[in-house]
Amino acid sequence: MEVEGSSKKMIATQEEMVEARVPLAYRDQCAHLLIPLNKCRQAEYYLPWKCEGERHSYEKCEYELVMERMLKMQKIREEEAKLKQGFKQPAIPLIPKPANA
Repeated sequence: MEVEGSSKKMIATQEEMVEARVPLAYRDQCAHLLIPLNKCRQAEYYLPWKCEGERHSYEKCEYELVMERMLKMQKIREEEAKLKQGFKQPAIPLIPKPANA
């Protein structure tokens, strides 16, 4: 399953996410990395120095998704700015030109 507007595909299925009790807010293209991270955290009693590899890969995936969304929004804003400039009416000069110029 591919999410519209994203280059990453959904790897984890809905059934896997429900079984792993992944909250709705975290069911994105990085959920397949969150499932083993949460299992590791529970097995290691949430010790911060454990599961570093899993946490790093999950956070990197989330960072890449955020950067992708930011770049897409920047392109949309640039296109809107170009459209606004194209339809801009000529500005009235503050100092009028002399009649015989």
